[in-house]
Amino acid sequence: MLANNTDEVIQYLDAIIAEAIEERSRRGFFAALYRQVTLKVKIGIKHGFFDDAARMEEFTTQFANRYLRAWDNYQKNIKSTRSWQMTFDAVQKPELLIVQHLLLAINAHINLDLGIVGAELCPGDKLQTLQDDFIKINAILSDLLEPVELVLGQLSPLIEILDKFGGRKDEIIFNFSIRKARQEAWNNAKILAYQTPDLQQAIIKLIDSKVAFLSRAIANPSRSFDKALDLIKKSESDDIVVIINALNSIVN
Repeated sequence: MLANNTDEVIQYLDAIIAEAIEERSRRGFFAALYRQVTLKVKIGIKHGFFDDAARMEEFTTQFANRYLRAWDNYQKNIKSTRSWQMTFDAVQKPELLIVQHLLLAINAHINLDLGIVGAELCPGDKLQTLQDDFIKINAILSDLLEPVELVLGQLSPLIEILDKFGGRKDEIIFNFSIRKARQEAWNNAKILAYQTPDLQQAIIKLIDSKVAFLSRAIANPSRSFDKALDLIKKSESDDIVVIINALNSIVN
């Protein structure tokens, strides 16, 4: 189940979403959000937002294939990265907040997959030519932040409680993925781009271990958050289909 272009990426995501809706599965949460991001990037490619449209088409496709391959392997009980294993396992945990399910997948896909794809597509000194378009994706993700937060606020009315725990909720919930995680991914790409295949695999295992550690923190945050998370959970929609459809309706 690997895509050849962004149109096929969207088709595969549609299939995952449809199956998740039929099965009332939380795995549809990230697939729906990811479809919106892909649509937004696809629009950017079409309208000349990126320096190299053809390369960004390939980049977006190969990046999505990391997720598609991980999901396919999980279904077939084929060993995958620890980060994705933990993400897909967590789908069976109804006690997690919507945002926790999303963050687990965002963590695996950005903190692990993004740097790998950058290094694969632009090895060695070629990587530097990707930097401007890499930064432009940050702008697209930032544009999506407000509408995503609006949808999450409708689905989880008390999510604002997180504001009380050290700053704005977008900093707690999203900024690590949009700013810090993407910078970390770029740093990883710069390391991986200059390695032999064997060394790349060894480094990827180390990165995966680090990302899996963060996954555990997302799924099991500090006990000081317990009361807040319980309160937020009680206010959240538990209608999986409604949640998936809402997350899948951000980009018009």
